[in-house]
Amino acid sequence: MLTSDSYHNPVLLKESVDGLNIKENGVYVDVTFGGGGHSKEILKRLGKEGKLFAFDQDEDALANTIDDERFTLINENFRFLRQFLKFYGILKVDGILADFGVSSHQFDEAKRGFSIRFNADLDMRMSKNNKLSAYEVVNTYSQENLAKVLFEYGELRNAVAIAKTIVDSRGDTPIKTTDELKLVLKRFLPQMKENKILAQIYQAIRIEVNQELEVLKEFLLQTPDMLDKGGRLSLMSYHSLEDRLVKRFIRDGQFEGEAEKDFYGNTNTPLKKVGGLLVPSAVEIARNNRARSAKLRIAERK
Repeated sequence: MLTSDSYHNPVLLKESVDGLNIKENGVYVDVTFGGGGHSKEILKRLGKEGKLFAFDQDEDALANTIDDERFTLINENFRFLRQFLKFYGILKVDGILADFGVSSHQFDEAKRGFSIRFNADLDMRMSKNNKLSAYEVVNTYSQENLAKVLFEYGELRNAVAIAKTIVDSRGDTPIKTTDELKLVLKRFLPQMKENKILAQIYQAIRIEVNQELEVLKEFLLQTPDMLDKGGRLSLMSYHSLEDRLVKRFIRDGQFEGEAEKDFYGNTNTPLKKVGGLLVPSAVEIARNNRARSAKLRIAERK
């Protein structure tokens, strides 16, 4: 069995759990369980009457479950937060922690197809129950839709040219593996920038496969109703698309347009930010390079 540390080295562990301002008898949720690092830290701070629920859609994470009567692991996507907590009789919680993005285990498991380091089938599904895989995105999406995915989720300026090259190439033979995709896109991958551009392409396809931004929005919209007054959100993002949504929702209570205001012009939002943006120290980044892009934002239910 994989240990918690080998599965996923938790980022900003102390800072993110401190941000929850844990009450000993409170009810908390870790919506991205992974290796269980953040959950274990939360349990250390809970008393006998406290409860912790965790979500993870990846079946591999079930091997890391924690033997503690205060703990319940739910093998589901956190977009179903309210639905599954209601099943367990939980209508309000005192804090919710989320560590978005791909776990170290998912990157390191070559066959999952998440990493630019390994050759693998085009997959990139965070849950094996997901019907859409990277293979379908690469081989069945229209040129227009593929270009949209690459531009919006990978922020690639030459998305149209990349999409056209993929569509032209797959006409003869389907693109089945990550190495085949790299070969097709070779002319877009100059030696000094190959890894950066590939990472953007992989990110775009992965976000589409897992509906990551839609899931994030659905989750965030549920949190104000799920949090008790004074309850905390502790949210870690790893790229600007996620962080923008988190920042905007904390500030405005929505993702587009102006925040709602009352008769007197006061902003009527359910959350207030706590402190400023937190990022990993140089020491943590040296220890865990995947922490380098992490951004932690904390908010409290008004």
